[in-house]
Amino acid sequence: MSPWNLLALPPLPEHAMRRLLGPLGDRVTLRVPASRDRKALLAALPAAEIVLGDWTGTLVMDAGAVAAAPRLAFVQQPSVGVDGHDLAALAAAGVPLANTPGVSAGAVSEWCLAATLALSRKLIAADAAVRAGDWPQQGLLPHELRGRRTGVIGYGPIGAMCADLFRALGCEVTYWTRTPRPDPGYQDLDALVSGSDVVVVVIALSDETRGLVDPRRMKQGALLVNAARGGVVDQDALAEALRSGHLGGAALDVFDVEPLPAGDPLRDLPNVLLSPHVAGVTPESTGRLVTAVLDNLMAAMDGRAVKGVVNGVSPKISRKFTQSPIA
Repeated sequence: MSPWNLLALPPLPEHAMRRLLGPLGDRVTLRVPASRDRKALLAALPAAEIVLGDWTGTLVMDAGAVAAAPRLAFVQQPSVGVDGHDLAALAAAGVPLANTPGVSAGAVSEWCLAATLALSRKLIAADAAVRAGDWPQQGLLPHELRGRRTGVIGYGPIGAMCADLFRALGCEVTYWTRTPRPDPGYQDLDALVSGSDVVVVVIALSDETRGLVDPRRMKQGALLVNAARGGVVDQDALAEALRSGHLGGAALDVFDVEPLPAGDPLRDLPNVLLSPHVAGVTPESTGRLVTAVLDNLMAAMDGRAVKGVVNGVSPKISRKFTQSPIA
């Protein structure tokens, strides 16, 4: 059987992609776009049978890209989020889209806990004060996390692990997910947002969840931690709630626009921890990600069911054309 044409979209040099995908051997013919723009993506798609997605969301399989890829049989996204891909267009073309669920759950949940502790114990303000020559033993007013009510929005692998970690420190934990559950820990979204001392956001971005969390509805003095996507939280309302003192603080790993623009008001607020979308990036999670991607690509070429399909298409991959790949 001829090699599969694999188009790799991650923002890595071609030699690095070849090294990462080396275990696939001569079963694939690897290509990358000539440049990181839509024109180059569309030019490369007619030959593509498998697309390895771009975790930055710069190059995406929207409806136009799907239409430009008549041979496409499988899209593997090397992340949990599938932002920008047109799931309906891929499904209509019979192309399964898979993500890598769970590979970053440990890393992201640890970040959420660490960020909450940094806010609650005023670690950033304490560090800045000491560096400036002050010694504010009385004025910072940090709080213990134990006993605080923590609400987790999203209950996939990351949300479940967040709940475990916060419970381990003695927090009273509830959660909300789009599918109601007969579980004492499940709570109505409005009650969770308005009644929690800490709100942790780890739900996927979709049309249904965009603007889901309005920080102005949160409890006075509460903390907001967002490691999902910027669009899940109303960012303008968040800046307002922080500026007015309604919120005690926020920790953000994600933003509406990334990188965060120079003039964004969040940059000037003292009670917010800003992180460059790296909550899930550790050597350990990267290793799990590479393994998951390679396993799925191998399964696709073997005719076995792939894991993590998110658009309702059969997880068994079939080639659409059997003739030799386009040179």
